[in-house]
Amino acid sequence: MLAKALGLTKGRTPELVDATAGLGRDGFLLAHLGAKVTLIERAAPIHAALQHALDDARQAEPLLSEPASRITLLAGDARDLLPALIPNTVYIDPMHPARVKSALVKQPMRDLRAIVGEDPDASQLILCALESAQKRVAVKWPRLAPLPDDLPKPSYELVGKTTRYVIFVR
Repeated sequence: MLAKALGLTKGRTPELVDATAGLGRDGFLLAHLGAKVTLIERAAPIHAALQHALDDARQAEPLLSEPASRITLLAGDARDLLPALIPNTVYIDPMHPARVKSALVKQPMRDLRAIVGEDPDASQLILCALESAQKRVAVKWPRLAPLPDDLPKPSYELVGKTTRYVIFVR
């Protein structure tokens, strides 16, 4: 669903910006599928860990080094960087609202939340992406959680079991 939400198809791999790099999994997957990806991370410890992982991947076997060569990592707040990048496609996976279920999210995401905290400015980032993106903005969001009220109506959504991708096409 991630590739479909971002417009990746066989023979079509757009350049895109992952404005909330986090652990880098989605960005690396997209690069593995052939996309040229710019990751943006504002939390300094997470950025440092991502840089270390990318450096290691670039020295590894081709299975890792080839996708890693298509990734650029930037430090900073995506709201400040996106307007200058003028991206075609922006992907946003903000820290999701707290769950109301009793089941915990997986440990890596709990660790990430402990380091970076909440994303109270998620709607501001989405609005900034909508102003900056040339073609598409895709936002990963919990399936049952409402979107922030100040966002425009999306073009369409791709809905899975626990998450959905809210897509804005320009």
